[in-house]
Order: sequence, then C-alpha cells, then structure tokens
Amino acid sequence: MTANAPTLTRTRLADIAHALATSPDEWIQRVRLSTDGRWYERLHSDDDHEIWLISWLPGQSTGFHDHGGSRGAFAVALGTLREHDVTVERDLHAGDAREFGPDYVHEVRNVSTAPAVSVHVYSPPLSTMSRYDLTDGRLTKVAEEGAEQW
Repeated sequence: MTANAPTLTRTRLADIAHALATSPDEWIQRVRLSTDGRWYERLHSDDDHEIWLISWLPGQSTGFHDHGGSRGAFAVALGTLREHDVTVERDLHAGDAREFGPDYVHEVRNVSTAPAVSVHVYSPPLSTMSRYDLTDGRLTKVAEEGAEQW
C-alpha cells in the first residue's frame, strides 16, 4: 500500500459492496463451500480498497475482530448473517449492507440452516486484524494477524 493512498468513505464502501452483492453474475461461479471453515477469495485489490467474497455454512463465524484501522462495509448476497457488535445483534438478509469506521469490532456468523454469501470491502486494504474474546461484556485482545496469514 502506498503511504499516501486515498481512503474511500464508508458510504462509498457500502455502495460498492451492495452493488456487487446484488450482481450475482459477477461472482456466483466463484463461490465455494467448505466444511473446514469460511471460504474466501479476494476479488480486487488496489491502493485505496480491496474486495472479498466470503461463503458461510451454518454455524461458521469470524469471531470478534477489528480491521486494523481500515474502514469497511459488507453486504449479504445470499442467505442471512447475524452481526454482533458487543452492544447489539442484528440479522442481515440478502441485499442488506453495513458500514463501519476504523475502530469497529464485531463478529459475523451464519446462524441460519442454509449457506450464505457476503461481499466485504475495506479501505485502505487490510494489513492487520486483531482478534478478541468477549467475556462479561468486555473485549480482550487475544491475537493480531498480518495480511500474509490470510
């Protein structure tokens, strides 16, 4: 990533995620399902943003995590996902999108009985992510991952 690379607004990230999520001809043939864990593929990366496609079988989850200081957005393309941001849980259905700032921590999970697919956009592209445990309503950082680990 270039040191002075521009970052996209949260609204622009949500627009990109929603547009791609509602255009299945652009991604449906790429989707894979894996019982070993969420399947994911980076569809695009440049200096100002990156786009990921993720599939989720029932019960698969991200765990609580941040985005290493990047802004982001995700849109559900197929199925239903539940987002938990410590204070609230919300179910998101195909066509729903969420945007967030650089300090956001959340968990995303497929609590339905069917597979789900989502599109995620980050600006600047992810370079690190921290993982957290939630105990008694408090987050505790337990690990930090670099992009080379994805």
